[in-house]
Formats: sequence, C-alpha cells, structure tokens
Amino acid sequence: MTRNWWIDHLRAFITVLVVAHHATLSYTTFAWFNKDAYITSTHPVVDTTRWKGLDLFVNFNDIFFMSLMFLISGIFVMSSLQRRSVGTFIRDRFYRLFIPFITGVTVLMLLAYYPAYFLAHGQHDIKGYIVDYFTVEAWPVGPPWFIWVLFLFNLVFALCYPFIKNGLHVPKLFLSWYIITWLLYVPLAVAVNPEAWTGIGPFDFQISRMPLYFGYFMLGVLIGAKGLNNGPFASGAAFVRKWPFWLFCSLAVFVFLKLSEAPLLGMVDRLELSLLQATIIYRSIWVLSCMMSCIACLTTFKSLFHQANSWWKSLSANAYGIYLVHYIFVVWCQYLLLEFHLPALVKALITFVVAVVVSWWVTALARKNNLIKKYL
Repeated sequence: MTRNWWIDHLRAFITVLVVAHHATLSYTTFAWFNKDAYITSTHPVVDTTRWKGLDLFVNFNDIFFMSLMFLISGIFVMSSLQRRSVGTFIRDRFYRLFIPFITGVTVLMLLAYYPAYFLAHGQHDIKGYIVDYFTVEAWPVGPPWFIWVLFLFNLVFALCYPFIKNGLHVPKLFLSWYIITWLLYVPLAVAVNPEAWTGIGPFDFQISRMPLYFGYFMLGVLIGAKGLNNGPFASGAAFVRKWPFWLFCSLAVFVFLKLSEAPLLGMVDRLELSLLQATIIYRSIWVLSCMMSCIACLTTFKSLFHQANSWWKSLSANAYGIYLVHYIFVVWCQYLLLEFHLPALVKALITFVVAVVVSWWVTALARKNNLIKKYL
C-alpha cells in the first residue's frame, strides 16, 4: 500500500504551527500576566514589546488548528481498530498517549513554567515553585491538554466501535461539515464564555470547544474509514483539485470575520442587534472560517505535498516529541529575551526557530532509545 505522505507532512506542519503560535503569544497586544496566579495569564511569559500583526496570526491559528489536529488524529483510528482487538487498541493508546501526557504535565511542564514563577515572585525558590505549581497553579497542563483529550476520544470511540463499525458513512461533505460544526460549537459558545477553561488538576479543557473537537475527531474517523485514496480526498477528485479556491476562501472568510467585529459591536451599541444576535452571527462566521481553513490545509497538502524527502520524514517522525517538549524552549527563550530591545516580530522569530530546532534535535536524540521510541 502506498503511504499517504501528505497527511504525515500536514501533521508535522500543524505541529510546527503550534510552536509558532506559542512563540508569538508573548508579543501580542492582548497578552497579560497575573502575578497572583500565573496560570490565569494569557502566557507564562509576557513581554512589554508587542505587535498587533501577531494578534492576527494568533487569532487565525486559534480558530482552526486544534480542530484540524483532532481531525488528523481520527483518520487512522479505524485502520488501527481493524488490525487489532479493542483491548489491544486501548492498551496501545494508553502507552502512546496517556503515559506521555502524565510525563509531560509532571516533568516537562514543571521545567517549562519556572520562568513564570520567577516573574511572579521575583525569587528563585525551587521548593516553593514546586509547591506553588501543584497547589496555587493547580498542576498546569500546558500544551499536553491535547493529548489527554485525544486519549479520551480514542477510548470513547473504541468502546463504541463494536456497536457502530458497520454503520459509519461519510455524509455529503461540505454542507454537512458546516452544519455539524455550527451545532457542535455555536450553541455552547453562546451559552458560556467561549474562552473559559475548566478541569480537575491537569485534566483541563476549553468548555466551549469539547464537542467541536470530538466532532472533528469523528469526522477524521469517517474520512479514514472511507480511505484517503477514496471519496472526496481521492487523487484527482474535484474537491481536492479546487485547493486554490479553498485556500483563497479560508483567508477571505478570516478577513471578513475580523472586519465584521466593529460593525457588529456598533449595531449592538445602536440597539439594532441584541448582544445574543450579534454573537450568533459572529460565531457563525467563525465556524465557517474554521471549516474553510481545515479544508484548505487538507486539500493543499493532498495536492502539493505528496512526495517525501529526508527532512520532511524526520520532521514527521519527530513531530509528536516536538509537540511534547517545545513549550520548555519557547518559554525559556521568551524569558531570556525580555531584556533585549528588539522588535516583537524578531523576538517571536528567534523564539520560534530556537524552539523548533532544539525540540527537533532533543526528540531525535531521545528516540534513539528504543524504549522512548515506543512512546514517541
């Protein structure tokens, strides 16, 4: 069977996009730091150097990239379940996801968040930091939140698989994709603060997006069940051939979303719309932006990135490890750059390059150990 390199490349690309996202958060104009509980801050390190252009980059990513990560993660679930029993599948996912998650939030994030503790308290106190980390900050989860949620989704689907394995069908894609996305996100985003997180200990999640993420995970399962060489993602399919159109639309819808903010607020102020109506309109456009960006990434990579070379293979092989460890290098690099008078974009680029290169190198080095390679 020919390997679908494009999906490996897309997964690696989204991982790099995650690193870029975290590398820029310190330099956005909306960033703020809470010394009383740094975990409530927008980022562990917040610089006084800001640039509004980075706001747009962060906002664009935030709309779609985690949904796409869950979708990609769901694509290979069916093939895995078809090759092994449900019990074996759950055991493998436990080793592959849950153990790295526990390691990540207990060891890696403990290394990552220390600069935030120092900025909040102004003193170096390792014991005090560890106590604060597990009590006041309530065991911060950081980027590994994605891994425990993905494990939960795999577990739920695996337990349901014996009852639904013969009833999985891909719906009419475009309209169904939008309607499902809208239903999974907009009602909850209207009912609760769309930015609010909750959880117990490190098992944190963003309330408004859990149904959305599970829906995209299931969409990935359905696409995987159909096969990446069949259906809408088959080579030469009209859906894929329109990748320039999807790419243009993804950018156009995001621009339209940003341009709609001021007019909608103005209409609320003039009592032409209620806040509820304006929120529903805005979130409906937000959902369209999420969907279009996901489609654009999938179709563009299917069309243009189906060949493999050595560095793409290496990046793909090490992407999981890069995701797990990059936050350490992002936060420490941002902390070390605080005293340098450089433009925000330059600091963000330095942080991004350092985090990607060092995370890649550390992961590749660690994976030479056969035991670690089993988990990464």
